[in-house]
Amino acid sequence: MKIHPVTSRFFYGYVIVVVAFMLQAVGWGVFNSMGVFFKPFMDEFGWSRALISSAFSLAMLVCGMSSILQGRLSDRLGPRVVMAVGGVFLGIGYLLMSQVSHFWHVYLYCTVIIGFGISGTDVVMLSTTSRWFLRFRGLVTGIAKVGTGVGMLVMPILLNWLIVRYGWRITFFSLGILSLLTYVCLAQFLVRDPGKMGLCPDNEKRVFHAPDPDPEKGINTGQAVRTMSFWKICVAYILALFCLATILLHVVPHVIDMGFSPTSGAQILSTVGAVSILGRFVMGGMADRIGTKSVLVICFMCLTMGLFWLQISDRFWMMVVFAFLHGFAHGGLFAIVAPITAEYFGTRSHGELFGIVTFVSTFGAAAGPVLAGFVFDATGSYQMIFRILTGVSVAGLICAISLSKRTRERHRRV
Repeated sequence: MKIHPVTSRFFYGYVIVVVAFMLQAVGWGVFNSMGVFFKPFMDEFGWSRALISSAFSLAMLVCGMSSILQGRLSDRLGPRVVMAVGGVFLGIGYLLMSQVSHFWHVYLYCTVIIGFGISGTDVVMLSTTSRWFLRFRGLVTGIAKVGTGVGMLVMPILLNWLIVRYGWRITFFSLGILSLLTYVCLAQFLVRDPGKMGLCPDNEKRVFHAPDPDPEKGINTGQAVRTMSFWKICVAYILALFCLATILLHVVPHVIDMGFSPTSGAQILSTVGAVSILGRFVMGGMADRIGTKSVLVICFMCLTMGLFWLQISDRFWMMVVFAFLHGFAHGGLFAIVAPITAEYFGTRSHGELFGIVTFVSTFGAAAGPVLAGFVFDATGSYQMIFRILTGVSVAGLICAISLSKRTRERHRRV
């Protein structure tokens, strides 16, 4: 009879959560604040909004494509090497962005290099976190994703201040150093799953019982992709990211177009980030109590209400109200994407499945901002794109409502 892992006085899973929090804050906090670079690029190079949007949108697409590879490598090799390599790409990408002189540089440095570097920040980190916690998976994932909210609260204001004081080139150079050091150093603390350290998920106590031949539960990738639930989750997140990515890139220019300062635009984006902290924490915790499907429906309802409100917002205080509604939905949607994948399909192939969901959803993230740029360049206004976003959000709500019960309980095939 073998002695199985016992409860440790200090559970290393908490270290995993802290590392995930910090990487989310730096990685997505910076990337989601790229809207503050629109005006400097337009002023110095005369590039259109559609052109600038295309580079950042394609970066999301590269991120999604790379996520499948990152998830697969994390499943097999563990997160330490994957995140360290990603950090090297991310840091080099931002360092090179400080030397941009032609737009093809932006496509190479931002779209390709940064897009690949950021791709593991969600897939690898949230998949790793999901393996360390079972009972409070939604809450813990929400806490890890609060890092993104903190980053989105701090980074727009910090980056705007750096741009005003030192210029956009020095700002990008500083981001390169910050990203490189943060990712490479923090990656050294990552461990794929508790079994690697003789522990159990949630620091659960298991003594003197037969070994579990299959400690990671759930179905494999081939089985998951043949279920209707998997593709409904993918479609829901395509529609969600179509809306979320568009707002992240275009809300600052929109506020400036309303007659407010770039600092005011950064404050609205920071408000989205600040409120998303609450959304990630609250919705992540609720997912453990009422299920991820119900939380997904609530998040789409908040997203839709916010986009309806945005269409009539013509004062700064109204934009603040929008930022509260949108920020809450934004935080909740990102907090539950890893738990909903684990709840429906288990953790056996979680990294790869999460990577596929991320990859598919980035088609929405890539299309939305580019379409918004083209619509603005053609009409001189964002009103039409705001109506389109509202319709897309309603479609996402319908998709979320139609989601069936957990696939692990009912293996419904397409």
